[in-house]
Amino acid sequence: TSSAEVKENRNIGNLEDHPISSNERARGGTPSSKRKRPLEEGNNGHFCKLQLIWKKVSWSVTPKNALVQLHELKPGLQYKMVSQTGPVHAPVFAVAVEVNGLTFEGTGPTKKKAKMRAAELALKSFVQFPNACQAHFAMGNCINPSTDFTSDQADFPDTLFKEFEPSTHSEDFSVYNPVNNELLSTAYRHGRLFCHTLDLMGHSKQNKHKMASKAESEKNPVVLLNELRSGLRYVCLSETVEKQHIKSFVMAVRVDGRTFEGSGRSKKLAKGQAAQAALQALFNIRLPSHIPSRSKCHHLPQDFADSVYQMVAQKFQELTDNFTSMHARHKTLAGIVMTKGLDIRQAQVIVLSSGTKCINGEYINDQGLAVNDCHAEIVARRAFVHFLYSQLELHLSKRREDWERSIFVRLKEGGYRLRENILFHLYVSTSPCGDARLNSPYEITTDLNSSKHIVRKYRGHLRTKIESGEGTIPVRCHNAAQTWDGVLLGEQLITMSCTDKIARWNILGLQGALLSSFIEPMYLHSIIVGSLYHTGHLSRVMSHRIEDIGQLPASYRRNQLLLSGVSHADARQPGKSPSFSVNWIVGNTDLEVINATTGKRTCGSPSRLCKHMFFTRWAKLHGKLSTRIPSHGDMPSVYSEAKLVAQTYQSVKQQLFKAFQKAGLGTWVKKPPEQDQFLLT
Repeated sequence: TSSAEVKENRNIGNLEDHPISSNERARGGTPSSKRKRPLEEGNNGHFCKLQLIWKKVSWSVTPKNALVQLHELKPGLQYKMVSQTGPVHAPVFAVAVEVNGLTFEGTGPTKKKAKMRAAELALKSFVQFPNACQAHFAMGNCINPSTDFTSDQADFPDTLFKEFEPSTHSEDFSVYNPVNNELLSTAYRHGRLFCHTLDLMGHSKQNKHKMASKAESEKNPVVLLNELRSGLRYVCLSETVEKQHIKSFVMAVRVDGRTFEGSGRSKKLAKGQAAQAALQALFNIRLPSHIPSRSKCHHLPQDFADSVYQMVAQKFQELTDNFTSMHARHKTLAGIVMTKGLDIRQAQVIVLSSGTKCINGEYINDQGLAVNDCHAEIVARRAFVHFLYSQLELHLSKRREDWERSIFVRLKEGGYRLRENILFHLYVSTSPCGDARLNSPYEITTDLNSSKHIVRKYRGHLRTKIESGEGTIPVRCHNAAQTWDGVLLGEQLITMSCTDKIARWNILGLQGALLSSFIEPMYLHSIIVGSLYHTGHLSRVMSHRIEDIGQLPASYRRNQLLLSGVSHADARQPGKSPSFSVNWIVGNTDLEVINATTGKRTCGSPSRLCKHMFFTRWAKLHGKLSTRIPSHGDMPSVYSEAKLVAQTYQSVKQQLFKAFQKAGLGTWVKKPPEQDQFLLT
């Protein structure tokens, strides 16, 4: 129990023993220990006693918090401080507790809240409660009072929800969502439980519980969230004026280390949206009367996102000899996982990469032998293109078992498309550089008044990376062309941010211009971000800022990504970013290491991901497929001309650039054209 509750109880006890006399009340005096004569006559005295009794009764039935409840069930537990991350002004603490051989870890802005969260998670793993109502109430769960969680009849976890299954003769359950026992068992084996919503309609005897539930649903989301997590601070991220002087506000709130955002015509409505997003994500509470946000982004199931993250981390650990290799050091790690549907059992990590730097302008190459951008997300995408070439070559093999293993199927009209139900998921250990990272969870804990006008002015704006450094700046030039001689004479080489490039992939696909002449566009199904994940904002900068792109040709679309953070991200490694980038592709045993400054391998030879290597593989495929795809003519000998073979891809790209300009977000900056004017050797 909190100190405030104990204090309240103590005061009530004092008042009962020494009631205030009528003389003291008339004088307006304060209560003292010298009170002798109790107030026993008259209605006033009776009313005073009733108040005192009611206060004591109401205090006595106040549900105990998770920490106290867990202590009563398992006394003597040891809570251990695991880590402290984040900046000094906004720390994030992680506290762990071991119960029944399982470790439960909670995070929060204070050690106390992190400890409370760990206790809540531990309580959720229990089945047998001496006082189940209080334990579930402390965790914010509403349960059927007739449900007996103390029964020894069945073993955990397969029959945990048997009580909720309707009998053959019962018709009282108008809505019933079954629980996936296999998923539940898997979750238990990993030491955690996933919350599944059970929409249950109780018997007619439980009308009072329905009324309480109804009263709960009529509460304002901000009020309800404040009851669950008091002392929250809402920050206005932006205030914009739309057509006819209609204002729009974006408010954000940070709860349990995660940031939630809402928008509306007033700050009050925007706060309600943010509170509703937090209630639904953290407590699985959905208020029926609350109007959902128009800009609501679609989220990937949390357990699936965590599994993708774990697969990428484990593969990187395996490739770096349990992180002992010198190339295990990284600031950003990225990977792409391939699945069939959302079945994690058939998931496979197909590419891995790390890196945070770009090529130095003096090393720019006019033969396509250098990789310009060595940020982890971009290298992962280039590694994915390498994987696509391998899969297309596999499909063209003369051996049947080879082309049956390929992810491609041939189209009747020529060309190839992805097999049904194959999905690709990108994991990035931190939010992509650019506009997606501007509104990180840590930013809203600081005073934004001094820089608010700057944030609003460039919100959603195209941004470029800084050569030989980290961070991004808004595009400032109206001329989108860089010159070769200017860069060689010392002008900074401009590279578009990762946020903007991912937004481009959402329209054009991951395959690039060359492969577009053979295959249909290929899109990511989801993005999982490890840290600095901002709910809503990431979705807006990836998709919503180019909503007015217009009608797209067949097979192209404005891809709607599923987004998610991870439950327990790795702490960001301190220190200076390494000057190298690594990449790995399925089918290869070793990591390839690229010097990010020169864009070539550390030994000086070109990377397998450079333009020249891709052009060589494309030319071989063109020779084999020219008879199968009628639209293909003679093979171009220049790289820039080969990219123009996919005419639809080029027209959609121009459509995208115009959409950015029309939205007032800036002009896409291109590299000097000379770097693409090389011959195939």
